[in-house]
Amino acid sequence: MTDTTEMITSLRGGAIAAIRSADLDRKTELAQESARRWFARTLSLRSPLDPPLADRPGRPDKPDLVPPKHMEKRSLHTLKGRIALLHAIAHIELNAVDLALDIVARFATGPVPNSFFDGWMQVAFEEAKHFRMVRARLRELGADYGDLPAHDGLWQAAHATRTDLTARLAVVPLILEARGLDVTPALQAKMRETGDLESAAILDVIYNDEKGHVAVGAKWFRFLCAREKRDPARTFQELVRANFRGSLKAPFNDIARAEAGLTPSFYRSLTSTNSA
Repeated sequence: MTDTTEMITSLRGGAIAAIRSADLDRKTELAQESARRWFARTLSLRSPLDPPLADRPGRPDKPDLVPPKHMEKRSLHTLKGRIALLHAIAHIELNAVDLALDIVARFATGPVPNSFFDGWMQVAFEEAKHFRMVRARLRELGADYGDLPAHDGLWQAAHATRTDLTARLAVVPLILEARGLDVTPALQAKMRETGDLESAAILDVIYNDEKGHVAVGAKWFRFLCAREKRDPARTFQELVRANFRGSLKAPFNDIARAEAGLTPSFYRSLTSTNSA
């Protein structure tokens, strides 16, 4: 591991340094080391020495970014198809690292308790772990992150909610991460069908951790709504309609969502298709 100590001026400073890094090993090291030091209570929340927050996260030259509709779909029954899926997951997890860190860095001056940052640094730590796991699996299969194109929709959602914490929580953990709870079990099953038990095991780790990430989002979304005396479900629907481009697609994993604090009253009215 490279020395990251000199780049971590505070929790916010460490988060910003990680976001800005185009070296993905260094990005994940900075994210995890900032989390460790924050949990050990050896970091202040912010410092006058913190670097400026970037509009976009640091990235290597590859992968090429293309619109989601241009992403090629492949069968998971081929090695190329499994590599393509893992590459897409690696891209999602990498963006999730930066999204969790951006919540910490962007809203560090907001009126929220320190336990808010505990939750999001745990998310950032685990997202960094996920990216490393998936990238290592890609390398075992003779590929690497950056070999295939990827899409930029995830960071666009962050940019759209950069001035509103409640909207950010509605869109990122409660829409984008919650979608992972819907689709991952089927992907796990398909990986097992192909005999790729190693990749299925990685998806299992991600799935169980993501329940906790959605729960962090739901907890603080409800906290902010209660403080502002707003109905959580109605506020969620208003913010999603105003800030999210796209539609919610059934079927939903209602049980996993409810375990994370996201009940059907939040999202059912946002889709024209009901599922049992």
